Amino acid sequence: MTDDAADIDASKAPLLDHLIELRKRLLTCVVAFVICFGIAFSQAGRVFGFLVQPLVHAYGDGVVGKLIYTKLYEAFFVEVKVAAFAAICMAFPIIANQLWAFVAPGLYRREKRAFLPFLLATPVLFTMGAALAYYVVMPVAFKFFLGFQSSSAVTGISQEALPAMGEYLDLVMNMILGFGVSFLLPVLLMLLERAGIITRQQLIGGRRYAIVAAFAVAAVLTPPDVWSQFALAIPLMLLYEVSIFGIWLTERRRARDAATDVVASAAE
Repeated sequence: MTDDAADIDASKAPLLDHLIELRKRLLTCVVAFVICFGIAFSQAGRVFGFLVQPLVHAYGDGVVGKLIYTKLYEAFFVEVKVAAFAAICMAFPIIANQLWAFVAPGLYRREKRAFLPFLLATPVLFTMGAALAYYVVMPVAFKFFLGFQSSSAVTGISQEALPAMGEYLDLVMNMILGFGVSFLLPVLLMLLERAGIITRQQLIGGRRYAIVAAFAVAAVLTPPDVWSQFALAIPLMLLYEVSIFGIWLTERRRARDAATDVVASAAE
């Protein structure tokens, strides 16, 4: 029996024990989220102030923008959504750790080494996508939309942007989540290759379809302006190529490990 098999056998437990362990992990995740939600709700105004900065920059220096709410309870629910959004971000390291602690005992040692980089890369790639949306895409897109304001002297009727708090928050959260999740493309493709569902040759042959899919995803996840769509589609195409390169590296490593195993078996 190999060391990996011995590790798996040592971690075997009855189904009831697994369910108890799962309940414990889920309870820990819920408690972590509730605590983070309480902290975030107490600072919801500051968090919303951070999320509104792209719109502030879009208005420009010396211009005071305005966000309105048309329902009496809208401002309250905006703070609740902001707190929930911030709580998920704050609690993610704990949730990911609990997920890893539940899954890891059932993996071979080599599978743990293969899976752990994906777990570490996920928050990094998500943060990169969210930062691109927040710092680059949103200020330019919002400035473009605000450019349609005009005075009555031009059109005979004034056009003033008065975005609602709830609608603005939905737009910002959708863009941050859309860009963040889209940037997880390398993780998804490399996991699918690892599972034997796709191959590097299939990805290379499907480049033209990937380009079309990138623009289709960008059209769905971004506002209807060309800048936002290109700002998401182009990184998606680059990440697709990064995925192909990463799969090539893992193929080389697997071939090297297989050759090492063969030599070790021959020596025994």
